[in-house]
Amino acid sequence: MLLPIVHKETVLSIGFDDTDSPKGMCTTYLAYRLIESLRKENVKFVDYPRLVRFNPNIPWKTRGNGAVSFTVKTSRPQRIKAKVIRFVSKFSDLKNGANPGVVFYESEKVPDDFTQFSRDALWSLVSRKRAREFIRKNGLESFHIGNGQGLVGALGAIGYRFEDHTYELLSYRKRKRFGTKRQVDPTSVKRMQERFDKTFNSYDTKKEKVLLAPRGPDPVLYGVRGEDVRTLIDASTMIRSEDPAGYLVFKSNQGTGDHLQNELDVLALKPYSSGRITGVVSKEPKMHKGGHVMFCITKDCVEINCAVYRPTGITRNAMELVVGDRIQVGGGIRRASKTHPRTLNVEFFKVLKLQKKQILVNPTCEKCDKKMKSKGRGQGFECARCGCKRTSKSVQYVKRNIRKGLYIPQSSAHRHLTRPQKRIGIVNTDSNFSERVRWFSSYKN
Repeated sequence: MLLPIVHKETVLSIGFDDTDSPKGMCTTYLAYRLIESLRKENVKFVDYPRLVRFNPNIPWKTRGNGAVSFTVKTSRPQRIKAKVIRFVSKFSDLKNGANPGVVFYESEKVPDDFTQFSRDALWSLVSRKRAREFIRKNGLESFHIGNGQGLVGALGAIGYRFEDHTYELLSYRKRKRFGTKRQVDPTSVKRMQERFDKTFNSYDTKKEKVLLAPRGPDPVLYGVRGEDVRTLIDASTMIRSEDPAGYLVFKSNQGTGDHLQNELDVLALKPYSSGRITGVVSKEPKMHKGGHVMFCITKDCVEINCAVYRPTGITRNAMELVVGDRIQVGGGIRRASKTHPRTLNVEFFKVLKLQKKQILVNPTCEKCDKKMKSKGRGQGFECARCGCKRTSKSVQYVKRNIRKGLYIPQSSAHRHLTRPQKRIGIVNTDSNFSERVRWFSSYKN
């Protein structure tokens, strides 16, 4: 009697990136369509698909600089790889400049050097050459179209290790609606945010502005971000909108501030790098044209230019800084140009120690308790009542209009990775995954 052939299951990690362009498509939508197809195969998903946002200061980044990966158990890895390549080729916006890359890794445990590659991509500029060398050195299967830029994010998405994470439920549009104005009811979004405290950055109450719906021509209808999957699924049912095609829940590093965790070396600051610097304010803040605020901090005898932009909503706070304040600033390094020096574009600042603020005022007569009047430049001061004289002004300490603490942009100015106020102090390490939770849904069109 012949026994049936049993194919051994393998753990297959799949990473891909740079499938979209400013004119259309979306890497997460490709994941949605791919997973829709793979669920019909005999595969088991090991965890939620991962949406990993990398260094937001890379000038040639895709929208949001997000790469996608997911891990499955399968007895037919080559069949799955072939399908992934077909889908990437089909759903990438090649005609508008997408440079998609795909990486496959077969093993249950991802090595530490993958993780280091991913961490570097989170805050620095990682070259395509380094990605190709990594793939060759580790004997990985990969695929790319164009210049191979997508290989960087594809590798990074596989190697990323979550020390803190959030989730995002991305709802997608029907194809016939692509490129048209999105229909999302603002009132329903506001009510949803008020009811579900474990969601964040859905609605800006100060500006009365919907934040969860993009404006571009991509296939995303809206994205609800929060701390757990069930909350997102329940929250999405409150949103009144055009009929979606379906949704997919991603595990993500959005809202973690992960790209600003490393302390930048002020002696070797590189353009486009992200991180934080702790130093002392060395030049008073000044308001420039457009409402932007510029100041300088010094660390290890190196002076760093800092810029706080008007849309952040924290320029008034920045203007309250004085020379001598000890602060920590986080952001990205903008390269020097003919008109601007190398500058750190501030994404947050934290006041660690406040210097006493003092001003010089006309002295007070000790006998009459009245302010003395100046006798003229360089001639000192004299009391008009008793004639008492003083040679110099007096020092007066004034109350500061700023406190020690963290100052972050208003929600409408947040980047994907910005840690919102309600997540301060929260570290989400929950890693429960269950196929019984409806993390994927495709409706009939």
